[in-house]
Amino acid sequence: MVFNDLLMQFQADLLGVPVIRPTVAETTSLGAAYAVGLAVGFRKKVEDLRANWGKDKEWKPSIKSAERDKKYTGWKKAVTRSFKWVDSAGLRSVRTLFWHPVSRAYQ
Repeated sequence: MVFNDLLMQFQADLLGVPVIRPTVAETTSLGAAYAVGLAVGFRKKVEDLRANWGKDKEWKPSIKSAERDKKYTGWKKAVTRSFKWVDSAGLRSVRTLFWHPVSRAYQ
């Protein structure tokens, strides 16, 4: 998803904060490798790793807060509606599979 410029701008707009794409897109794998490197002593300090990080592109919020609030309300409605979906086998709703009982926020 990090390569989808439209999604990155949408996130910046909805969150109201800049969104940065690093030069290395696989940051989860990179973070795991860094953790191992620190654990085995390949790298001595976290500061040694910071020099490897670089910014590829940055998106800044481009909408006003009133529009942001409206879009966020719409997004919450869309999430709530998705709870009624049924998986491809027709066995359970998505809400049962992923949210209940973990989250009671959308009840």
